[in-house]
Amino acid sequence: MRWTSAAGRGLLVVILLLVGSVASGVPGDGRRDGGRGPVTLATAGDLTGYLRPVLDDWNRARPAERVTLVELPDSADETRAQMITDLRSGDGRFDLLNIDVAWTSEFAAAGWIAPLERDRFALDAFLPPVVDTATYEGRLYAVPYVTNAGMLFYRSDLLAAAGERPPRTWAELERQARTVAPEHGVGGYAGQFLPYEGLTVNVTEAVYSAGGAVLGEEGGRVAVDSAAARAGVAFLARGVREGWVPREALTYTEEESRRAFQAGRLLFLRNWPYAWAGASGSGSKVAGRFGAVPLPGRDGPGTSVLGGSNLAVSSRARHAETAADLITYLTSDAVQRRVLVEGALPPVRAALYGDEALVRRFPYLPALREGVLAARPRPKSPRYEQVSLAVQAVMHDALAQRQEPGAAVRRLAAELEAIARRRG
Repeated sequence: MRWTSAAGRGLLVVILLLVGSVASGVPGDGRRDGGRGPVTLATAGDLTGYLRPVLDDWNRARPAERVTLVELPDSADETRAQMITDLRSGDGRFDLLNIDVAWTSEFAAAGWIAPLERDRFALDAFLPPVVDTATYEGRLYAVPYVTNAGMLFYRSDLLAAAGERPPRTWAELERQARTVAPEHGVGGYAGQFLPYEGLTVNVTEAVYSAGGAVLGEEGGRVAVDSAAARAGVAFLARGVREGWVPREALTYTEEESRRAFQAGRLLFLRNWPYAWAGASGSGSKVAGRFGAVPLPGRDGPGTSVLGGSNLAVSSRARHAETAADLITYLTSDAVQRRVLVEGALPPVRAALYGDEALVRRFPYLPALREGVLAARPRPKSPRYEQVSLAVQAVMHDALAQRQEPGAAVRRLAAELEAIARRRG
Protein backbone atom coordinates (compact mmCIF):
# COMPACT_ATOMS: atom_id res chain seq x y z
CA MET A 1 0.00 0.00 0.00
CA ARG A 2 1.45 3.37 -1.01
CA TRP A 3 -0.10 6.43 0.56
CA THR A 4 0.84 9.30 -1.63
CA SER A 5 -2.50 10.96 -2.00
CA ALA A 6 -0.77 11.66 0.08
CA ALA A 7 -0.24 11.14 -2.72
CA GLY A 8 -2.24 10.62 -5.72
CA ARG A 9 -2.22 7.86 -8.24
CA GLY A 10 -0.66 4.55 -7.27
CA LEU A 11 -1.66 4.97 -3.68
CA LEU A 12 -3.06 2.02 -1.90
CA VAL A 13 -6.10 2.85 0.29
CA VAL A 14 -7.67 0.30 2.66
CA ILE A 15 -11.34 0.82 3.54
CA LEU A 16 -12.76 -1.25 6.33
CA LEU A 17 -16.51 -1.70 6.12
CA LEU A 18 -18.27 -3.33 8.99
CA VAL A 19 -21.94 -4.34 9.02
CA GLY A 20 -23.76 -5.09 12.27
CA SER A 21 -25.11 -3.20 15.28
CA VAL A 22 -23.66 -0.81 17.83
CA ALA A 23 -22.79 -1.40 21.46
CA SER A 24 -21.73 0.89 24.26
CA GLY A 25 -18.27 2.46 24.11
CA VAL A 26 -18.22 3.06 20.33
CA PRO A 27 -20.80 5.47 18.90
CA GLY A 28 -23.30 4.28 16.33
CA ASP A 29 -26.99 4.24 15.57
CA GLY A 30 -27.89 0.56 15.91
CA ARG A 31 -27.93 -1.38 19.16
CA ARG A 32 -29.99 -4.39 18.20
CA ASP A 33 -27.23 -7.00 18.45
CA GLY A 34 -24.98 -5.54 21.11
CA GLY A 35 -22.61 -4.23 18.47
CA ARG A 36 -21.29 -7.64 17.42
CA GLY A 37 -21.68 -9.72 14.29
CA PRO A 38 -20.27 -10.40 10.82
CA VAL A 39 -18.42 -7.52 9.23
CA THR A 40 -17.36 -6.46 5.75
CA LEU A 41 -13.88 -5.17 5.03
CA ALA A 42 -13.23 -3.33 1.76
CA THR A 43 -9.78 -2.49 0.45
CA ALA A 44 -8.68 -0.44 -2.52
CA GLY A 45 -6.15 -2.43 -4.45
CA ASP A 46 -4.36 -4.75 -2.03
CA LEU A 47 -1.46 -5.07 -4.47
CA THR A 48 0.66 -7.36 -2.30
CA GLY A 49 -2.17 -9.69 -1.23
CA TYR A 50 -1.09 -9.58 2.41
CA LEU A 51 -4.49 -8.66 3.85
CA ARG A 52 -6.48 -11.81 3.04
CA PRO A 53 -4.23 -14.12 5.14
CA VAL A 54 -4.42 -11.61 7.99
CA LEU A 55 -8.21 -11.73 7.85
CA ASP A 56 -8.21 -15.52 7.53
CA ASP A 57 -6.57 -15.67 10.95
CA TRP A 58 -9.25 -13.38 12.38
CA ASN A 59 -12.03 -15.52 10.87
CA ARG A 60 -10.63 -18.75 12.32
CA ALA A 61 -10.55 -17.17 15.77
CA ARG A 62 -13.95 -15.43 15.50
CA PRO A 63 -16.30 -17.36 13.20
CA ALA A 64 -19.33 -15.53 14.62
CA GLU A 65 -17.80 -12.17 13.64
CA ARG A 66 -16.48 -13.18 10.26
CA VAL A 67 -14.87 -10.56 8.02
CA THR A 68 -15.70 -10.60 4.32
CA LEU A 69 -13.12 -8.87 2.12
CA VAL A 70 -14.33 -6.51 -0.62
CA GLU A 71 -11.97 -4.57 -2.88
CA LEU A 72 -12.73 -1.06 -4.11
CA PRO A 73 -10.97 0.76 -6.99
CA ASP A 74 -7.22 1.33 -6.91
CA SER A 75 -7.46 5.10 -7.22
CA ALA A 76 -7.55 7.03 -3.95
CA ASP A 77 -9.85 9.62 -5.53
CA GLU A 78 -12.31 6.93 -6.66
CA THR A 79 -12.19 5.25 -3.27
CA ARG A 80 -12.92 8.53 -1.50
CA ALA A 81 -15.79 9.26 -3.89
CA GLN A 82 -17.41 5.86 -3.29
CA MET A 83 -17.03 6.21 0.46
CA ILE A 84 -18.59 9.67 0.52
CA THR A 85 -21.44 8.59 -1.74
CA ASP A 86 -22.27 5.75 0.64
CA LEU A 87 -21.91 7.88 3.78
CA ARG A 88 -24.18 10.57 2.36
CA SER A 89 -26.78 8.06 1.20
CA GLY A 90 -27.50 6.84 4.71
CA ASP A 91 -27.46 3.19 3.58
CA GLY A 92 -24.78 2.38 6.12
CA ARG A 93 -22.92 -0.30 4.15
CA PHE A 94 -19.59 1.18 5.25
CA ASP A 95 -19.15 0.63 8.95
CA LEU A 96 -15.39 0.87 9.35
CA LEU A 97 -13.34 3.03 6.98
CA ASN A 98 -9.61 2.92 6.44
CA ILE A 99 -9.20 6.49 5.27
CA ASP A 100 -6.24 8.43 3.98
CA VAL A 101 -4.80 10.55 6.78
CA ALA A 102 -5.71 13.72 4.85
CA TRP A 103 -9.42 12.86 5.02
CA THR A 104 -9.80 12.55 8.80
CA SER A 105 -10.70 16.19 9.43
CA GLU A 106 -13.13 16.34 6.51
CA PHE A 107 -14.94 13.14 7.53
CA ALA A 108 -15.06 14.14 11.20
CA ALA A 109 -16.35 17.65 10.48
CA ALA A 110 -19.08 16.20 8.24
CA GLY A 111 -20.23 13.85 11.00
CA TRP A 112 -19.50 10.75 8.92
CA ILE A 113 -17.16 9.15 11.46
CA ALA A 114 -17.60 8.83 15.20
CA PRO A 115 -15.20 9.85 17.98
CA LEU A 116 -13.37 6.97 19.66
CA GLU A 117 -12.21 6.31 23.20
CA ARG A 118 -8.45 6.81 23.44
CA ASP A 119 -8.01 4.31 26.28
CA ARG A 120 -9.30 1.48 24.13
CA PHE A 121 -6.29 1.53 21.81
CA ALA A 122 -2.53 1.20 22.38
CA LEU A 123 -1.75 4.71 21.17
CA ASP A 124 1.30 5.01 23.45
CA ALA A 125 2.99 2.25 21.42
CA PHE A 126 2.68 4.24 18.18
CA LEU A 127 5.14 6.74 16.71
CA PRO A 128 3.81 9.96 18.34
CA PRO A 129 3.24 12.12 15.22
CA VAL A 130 0.95 9.55 13.57
CA VAL A 131 -1.66 9.92 16.31
CA ASP A 132 -2.09 13.59 15.42
CA THR A 133 -3.33 12.60 11.95
CA ALA A 134 -6.25 10.77 13.59
CA THR A 135 -7.55 13.70 15.63
CA TYR A 136 -9.82 16.63 14.87
CA GLU A 137 -10.56 19.51 17.23
CA GLY A 138 -8.83 17.67 20.06
CA ARG A 139 -10.79 14.41 19.75
CA LEU A 140 -9.73 11.02 18.44
CA TYR A 141 -11.76 10.11 15.37
CA ALA A 142 -9.63 7.25 14.03
CA VAL A 143 -6.70 4.98 14.86
CA PRO A 144 -3.51 5.04 12.75
CA TYR A 145 -3.00 1.89 10.70
CA VAL A 146 -0.04 2.58 8.42
CA THR A 147 2.19 5.63 8.20
CA ASN A 148 4.57 7.15 5.69
CA ALA A 149 7.10 9.95 5.36
CA GLY A 150 8.87 11.34 2.34
CA MET A 151 12.56 10.42 2.02
CA LEU A 152 15.47 11.61 -0.10
CA PHE A 153 16.80 8.80 -2.28
CA TYR A 154 20.34 9.43 -3.52
CA ARG A 155 22.95 7.80 -5.74
CA SER A 156 25.52 6.66 -3.21
CA ASP A 157 28.03 5.68 -5.92
CA LEU A 158 28.00 9.12 -7.56
CA LEU A 159 28.29 10.99 -4.26
CA ALA A 160 31.11 8.72 -3.11
CA ALA A 161 33.00 9.29 -6.36
CA ALA A 162 32.77 13.04 -5.71
CA GLY A 163 33.77 12.68 -2.06
CA GLU A 164 30.37 13.94 -0.95
CA ARG A 165 27.92 12.88 1.73
CA PRO A 166 24.10 12.93 1.39
CA PRO A 167 22.79 16.50 1.82
CA ARG A 168 21.17 17.67 5.03
CA THR A 169 20.31 21.18 3.83
CA TRP A 170 18.84 22.68 0.67
CA ALA A 171 22.12 24.47 -0.02
CA GLU A 172 24.02 21.17 -0.01
CA LEU A 173 21.42 19.47 -2.19
CA GLU A 174 21.40 22.35 -4.67
CA ARG A 175 25.19 22.48 -4.89
CA GLN A 176 25.48 18.74 -5.47
CA ALA A 177 22.60 18.74 -7.96
CA ARG A 178 24.32 21.53 -9.92
CA THR A 179 27.85 20.06 -9.84
CA VAL A 180 27.84 16.28 -9.33
CA ALA A 181 24.82 15.43 -11.49
CA PRO A 182 26.08 17.06 -14.74
CA GLU A 183 29.41 15.25 -14.45
CA HIS A 184 27.53 11.97 -14.83
CA GLY A 185 24.90 13.13 -17.30
CA VAL A 186 21.95 12.77 -14.89
CA GLY A 187 19.29 15.11 -13.59
CA GLY A 188 19.84 16.74 -10.24
CA TYR A 189 16.64 16.48 -8.20
CA ALA A 190 13.00 15.53 -8.73
CA GLY A 191 9.87 15.03 -6.70
CA GLN A 192 6.21 14.72 -7.67
CA PHE A 193 5.40 17.98 -9.44
CA LEU A 194 2.39 17.11 -11.63
CA PRO A 195 -0.65 19.11 -10.40
CA TYR A 196 -2.28 16.42 -8.21
CA GLU A 197 -2.12 15.51 -4.52
CA GLY A 198 1.58 14.68 -4.79
CA LEU A 199 2.36 18.30 -5.66
CA THR A 200 0.42 19.45 -2.59
CA VAL A 201 2.60 17.15 -0.50
CA ASN A 202 5.87 18.32 -2.08
CA VAL A 203 5.05 22.01 -1.74
CA THR A 204 3.77 21.60 1.81
CA GLU A 205 7.00 19.80 2.75
CA ALA A 206 9.02 22.68 1.29
CA VAL A 207 6.97 25.22 3.27
CA TYR A 208 7.28 23.17 6.48
CA SER A 209 11.01 22.64 5.93
CA ALA A 210 11.50 26.40 5.71
CA GLY A 211 9.66 26.89 9.02
CA GLY A 212 6.31 27.93 7.56
CA ALA A 213 2.74 26.65 7.45
CA VAL A 214 -0.16 26.57 5.02
CA LEU A 215 -3.01 26.78 7.55
CA GLY A 216 -3.11 27.35 11.28
CA GLU A 217 -4.06 24.65 13.73
CA GLU A 218 -7.16 22.60 12.85
CA GLY A 219 -7.74 24.47 9.59
CA GLY A 220 -7.73 27.87 11.28
CA ARG A 221 -6.27 31.07 9.86
CA VAL A 222 -4.52 31.04 6.52
CA ALA A 223 -0.80 31.11 7.31
CA VAL A 224 0.84 30.62 3.92
CA ASP A 225 1.63 34.28 3.13
CA SER A 226 4.97 34.29 4.94
CA ALA A 227 8.68 34.66 4.22
CA ALA A 228 9.15 30.97 5.05
CA ALA A 229 6.53 29.84 2.54
CA ARG A 230 8.03 32.08 -0.13
CA ALA A 231 11.47 30.57 0.56
CA GLY A 232 10.13 27.03 0.20
CA VAL A 233 8.35 27.72 -3.09
CA ALA A 234 11.33 29.69 -4.41
CA PHE A 235 13.65 26.75 -3.70
CA LEU A 236 11.62 24.45 -5.95
CA ALA A 237 10.96 27.07 -8.63
CA ARG A 238 14.63 28.03 -8.75
CA GLY A 239 15.56 24.41 -9.39
CA VAL A 240 13.34 24.29 -12.47
CA ARG A 241 14.51 27.68 -13.71
CA GLU A 242 18.21 26.85 -13.30
CA GLY A 243 17.86 23.30 -14.62
CA TRP A 244 18.96 21.19 -11.66
CA VAL A 245 15.32 20.12 -11.41
CA PRO A 246 14.57 18.59 -14.85
CA ARG A 247 11.57 20.24 -16.47
CA GLU A 248 10.24 16.74 -17.12
CA ALA A 249 9.67 16.50 -13.36
CA LEU A 250 6.68 18.83 -13.78
CA THR A 251 4.88 15.76 -15.18
CA TYR A 252 6.01 13.31 -12.49
CA THR A 253 3.83 11.39 -10.07
CA GLU A 254 5.33 8.83 -7.67
CA GLU A 255 5.67 6.19 -10.34
CA GLU A 256 7.19 8.35 -13.09
CA SER A 257 9.73 9.74 -10.64
CA ARG A 258 10.52 6.28 -9.27
CA ARG A 259 11.12 4.92 -12.74
CA ALA A 260 13.39 7.85 -13.61
CA PHE A 261 15.54 7.24 -10.53
CA GLN A 262 15.52 3.48 -11.03
CA ALA A 263 16.66 3.97 -14.64
CA GLY A 264 19.67 5.93 -13.41
CA ARG A 265 18.48 9.34 -14.67
CA LEU A 266 18.51 11.21 -11.33
CA LEU A 267 21.00 11.99 -8.59
CA PHE A 268 18.31 12.78 -6.00
CA LEU A 269 14.64 11.84 -5.66
CA ARG A 270 12.02 12.72 -3.10
CA ASN A 271 9.62 9.75 -2.79
CA TRP A 272 7.93 7.45 -0.30
CA PRO A 273 9.72 4.36 1.10
CA TYR A 274 7.91 2.01 -1.29
CA ALA A 275 10.38 3.13 -3.99
CA TRP A 276 13.16 1.21 -2.20
CA ALA A 277 11.89 -2.17 -3.37
CA GLY A 278 11.82 -1.27 -7.06
CA ALA A 279 15.20 0.45 -6.95
CA SER A 280 16.67 -2.65 -5.30
CA GLY A 281 15.04 -5.16 -7.63
CA SER A 282 16.17 -7.01 -10.69
CA GLY A 283 16.41 -4.78 -13.73
CA SER A 284 17.13 -1.66 -11.69
CA LYS A 285 20.18 0.23 -12.91
CA VAL A 286 20.82 1.59 -9.42
CA ALA A 287 20.46 -1.60 -7.35
CA GLY A 288 23.12 -1.62 -4.66
CA ARG A 289 24.17 1.92 -5.57
CA PHE A 290 21.70 4.11 -3.72
CA GLY A 291 20.59 5.03 -0.23
CA ALA A 292 17.85 7.00 1.51
CA VAL A 293 17.95 9.69 4.20
CA PRO A 294 15.40 12.06 5.74
CA LEU A 295 14.50 15.11 3.66
CA PRO A 296 16.84 18.10 3.90
CA GLY A 297 15.53 21.53 4.88
CA ARG A 298 16.49 25.17 4.58
CA ASP A 299 18.91 25.22 7.50
CA GLY A 300 19.09 21.56 8.55
CA PRO A 301 16.92 18.43 8.49
CA GLY A 302 13.62 19.02 6.73
CA THR A 303 10.03 18.19 7.60
CA SER A 304 8.05 15.58 5.70
CA VAL A 305 4.31 15.45 5.33
CA LEU A 306 2.85 12.40 7.03
CA GLY A 307 1.24 9.86 4.74
CA GLY A 308 -0.60 6.69 5.63
CA SER A 309 -4.09 5.66 6.58
CA ASN A 310 -6.35 5.69 9.63
CA LEU A 311 -9.14 3.33 10.69
CA ALA A 312 -12.38 5.16 11.47
CA VAL A 313 -15.79 3.87 12.60
CA SER A 314 -18.73 5.22 10.63
CA SER A 315 -21.21 7.22 12.68
CA ARG A 316 -23.86 4.83 11.29
CA ALA A 317 -21.98 1.68 12.25
CA ARG A 318 -24.12 -1.17 13.54
CA HIS A 319 -21.54 -3.72 14.71
CA ALA A 320 -19.27 -1.07 16.18
CA GLU A 321 -17.87 -3.28 18.95
CA THR A 322 -16.63 -5.75 16.36
CA ALA A 323 -15.32 -2.82 14.35
CA ALA A 324 -13.33 -1.55 17.30
CA ASP A 325 -11.97 -5.04 18.04
CA LEU A 326 -10.88 -5.37 14.42
CA ILE A 327 -9.04 -2.04 14.72
CA THR A 328 -7.24 -3.39 17.78
CA TYR A 329 -6.32 -6.56 15.89
CA LEU A 330 -5.05 -4.74 12.79
CA THR A 331 -2.91 -2.40 14.91
CA SER A 332 -1.49 -5.15 17.15
CA ASP A 333 2.25 -5.81 17.17
CA ALA A 334 1.88 -9.14 15.36
CA VAL A 335 -0.25 -7.78 12.53
CA GLN A 336 1.77 -4.58 12.22
CA ARG A 337 4.85 -6.75 11.70
CA ARG A 338 3.01 -8.52 8.86
CA VAL A 339 1.94 -5.15 7.45
CA LEU A 340 5.64 -4.40 6.95
CA VAL A 341 7.01 -7.82 6.03
CA GLU A 342 4.15 -9.06 3.83
CA GLY A 343 2.56 -5.78 2.75
CA ALA A 344 5.69 -3.59 2.46
CA LEU A 345 3.84 -0.83 4.34
CA PRO A 346 5.39 1.35 7.07
CA PRO A 347 3.90 0.28 10.42
CA VAL A 348 2.72 2.67 13.14
CA ARG A 349 4.24 0.79 16.10
CA ALA A 350 7.50 2.42 17.19
CA ALA A 351 9.24 -0.73 18.45
CA LEU A 352 9.31 -2.32 14.99
CA TYR A 353 11.66 0.39 13.70
CA GLY A 354 14.35 -0.78 16.10
CA ASP A 355 13.96 -4.51 15.45
CA GLU A 356 17.38 -5.69 14.25
CA ALA A 357 16.02 -8.42 12.00
CA LEU A 358 13.61 -6.00 10.32
CA VAL A 359 16.31 -3.36 9.87
CA ARG A 360 18.53 -5.90 8.13
CA ARG A 361 15.68 -6.67 5.75
CA PHE A 362 14.53 -3.05 5.36
CA PRO A 363 17.66 -0.87 5.73
CA TYR A 364 15.70 2.36 5.35
CA LEU A 365 13.76 1.87 8.62
CA PRO A 366 16.01 4.03 10.85
CA ALA A 367 15.89 6.91 8.36
CA LEU A 368 12.14 6.46 7.95
CA ARG A 369 11.65 6.55 11.72
CA GLU A 370 13.64 9.79 11.88
CA GLY A 371 11.52 11.20 9.07
CA VAL A 372 8.21 10.22 10.67
CA LEU A 373 9.22 11.65 14.06
CA ALA A 374 9.98 14.99 12.41
CA ALA A 375 6.94 14.91 10.11
CA ARG A 376 3.72 16.90 10.32
CA PRO A 377 0.19 16.22 9.03
CA ARG A 378 -1.10 17.91 5.93
CA PRO A 379 -3.17 21.06 6.58
CA LYS A 380 -6.22 20.07 8.61
CA SER A 381 -9.40 21.40 7.07
CA PRO A 382 -13.00 20.24 6.67
CA ARG A 383 -12.55 21.46 3.08
CA TYR A 384 -9.23 19.74 2.51
CA GLU A 385 -10.00 18.73 -1.09
CA GLN A 386 -10.56 22.37 -2.05
CA VAL A 387 -7.42 23.42 -0.19
CA SER A 388 -5.34 20.81 -2.01
CA LEU A 389 -6.74 21.73 -5.43
CA ALA A 390 -5.84 25.38 -4.82
CA VAL A 391 -2.29 24.48 -3.82
CA GLN A 392 -1.88 22.29 -6.91
CA ALA A 393 -3.11 24.88 -9.39
CA VAL A 394 -1.23 27.86 -8.00
CA MET A 395 2.03 26.12 -7.19
CA HIS A 396 2.28 24.37 -10.55
CA ASP A 397 2.17 27.83 -12.14
CA ALA A 398 5.07 28.87 -9.90
CA LEU A 399 7.18 25.82 -10.72
CA ALA A 400 6.41 26.11 -14.43
CA GLN A 401 7.70 29.73 -14.31
CA ARG A 402 4.30 31.19 -15.18
CA GLN A 403 4.19 33.18 -11.93
CA GLU A 404 6.90 34.51 -9.64
CA PRO A 405 7.01 32.61 -6.27
CA GLY A 406 6.11 35.61 -4.13
CA ALA A 407 3.10 36.45 -6.28
CA ALA A 408 2.05 32.80 -6.31
CA VAL A 409 2.12 32.65 -2.51
CA ARG A 410 -0.02 35.78 -2.25
CA ARG A 411 -2.45 34.35 -4.80
CA LEU A 412 -2.66 31.07 -2.87
CA ALA A 413 -3.34 32.94 0.38
CA ALA A 414 -6.23 34.78 -1.28
CA GLU A 415 -7.71 31.56 -2.64
CA LEU A 416 -7.43 29.83 0.75
CA GLU A 417 -9.12 32.81 2.43
CA ALA A 418 -11.99 32.48 -0.03
CA ILE A 419 -12.30 28.76 0.75
CA ALA A 420 -12.35 29.52 4.49
CA ARG A 421 -15.14 32.08 4.04
CA ARG A 422 -17.30 29.44 2.35
CA ARG A 423 -17.28 27.35 5.54
CA GLY A 424 -20.75 26.53 6.78
